[in-house]
Amino acid sequence: MWALARWWPVVAFALPSPVLAGVAVASVGGIVSTAGAREFRRVRTTVNPLHPERASSVVTTGIYRYTRNPMYVGIACVLAGCFLAFGGLSAVVGIPAFGWYITRFQIVPEERVLQAKFGDMYARYRARVRRWV
Repeated sequence: MWALARWWPVVAFALPSPVLAGVAVASVGGIVSTAGAREFRRVRTTVNPLHPERASSVVTTGIYRYTRNPMYVGIACVLAGCFLAFGGLSAVVGIPAFGWYITRFQIVPEERVLQAKFGDMYARYRARVRRWV
């Protein structure tokens, strides 16, 4: 994102305080991600996304009432903060690129494992709560 904004900005834009705006949005992302991780720890299940088979429960409380993937939503917010701070429209491609990549290579495989492990309980949760926001 930084390289695109720097060397191929397409349309440059300037906010009154781009770094401050970026830090504010990125901070929201940090809070959202931390809330997700804290809820996993509170119910004593794994936070490690590389081993969804180690999950001991479907977490549906706290921030998980609003999004199934708050840690990834938080990362997307951090990227949005970077976009604002960098000030080049081309940098925005990093946000949907991250969304596509993490959905395809992390979230979908995680969901398959959780569906197999928790069955109807996970299916009902998926039907009730959106993947992102």
